Amino acid sequence: MENKNSKGIKLKKFIFWSALVVFILGLAYIVFLLFNTYLFPEVNDTPPSSIPVSSEPELPDNPIDFTAEAKKYPDIYAWIYIPNTNINYPVVQSPDSDEYYLNHSAEKKYKRSGAIYSEMRNRKDFSDPNTVLYGHNMLNGSMFQNLHKFRKDQKFFDENKYIYIYTPGHVLTYEICAAYRYDNRHILNSFNFKDPKVFEDYLETVKNPKSMISRTREVELNKDSKILTLSTCIGNHDYRYLVQGVLVKDELTK
Repeated sequence: MENKNSKGIKLKKFIFWSALVVFILGLAYIVFLLFNTYLFPEVNDTPPSSIPVSSEPELPDNPIDFTAEAKKYPDIYAWIYIPNTNINYPVVQSPDSDEYYLNHSAEKKYKRSGAIYSEMRNRKDFSDPNTVLYGHNMLNGSMFQNLHKFRKDQKFFDENKYIYIYTPGHVLTYEICAAYRYDNRHILNSFNFKDPKVFEDYLETVKNPKSMISRTREVELNKDSKILTLSTCIGNHDYRYLVQGVLVKDELTK
């Protein structure tokens, strides 16, 4: 029969060897983790919690499907929308004649009301210091007739501040800064806006129109501003009516 001393020795050996096995297994596991992490990092596809994972926010959809619209309007490159008006139209530019869309619709059909268009002097990405869009003042309220709401009603001018231009991949927001009667000179042919001094002088006219028929809003205008000018008839061949805005936001879209 084993004595108590012999049993104590066996128990101590069992505890010793058990602890040694646990230690060796733990050490082997640590070595395996280090080996796997540092020698084969591509196997470990879970990023450490201490490193933030960056994810680009998904871009919003563009309200205008330009691929579909181009089937109807071959020269479309933008779309204009002004809330609380009838102005919600494709913007076109003829590659051949600046006068084409005076009497042709955006579908390229002969029509007295024409279309909303720009001339070839303006780039189609609205990067020029001043982009000018033209539209007729139609008696039925179409085209740019509703621009006259800004002239006739101070409350309307105060409450409606923005013009939205949609282009492929962008939504451009312009804050309306002025609405006034102007002489009938051709703006893009009369001013060299590539000259910063000429442009800055012109902006003073936008801020303080020399016209009895004018409304303005305090906005920041400087040599880096991008101006959008909407031009239409005012019932007198010696004058034009202008509504102008400055670019305040350029949002990316799908």
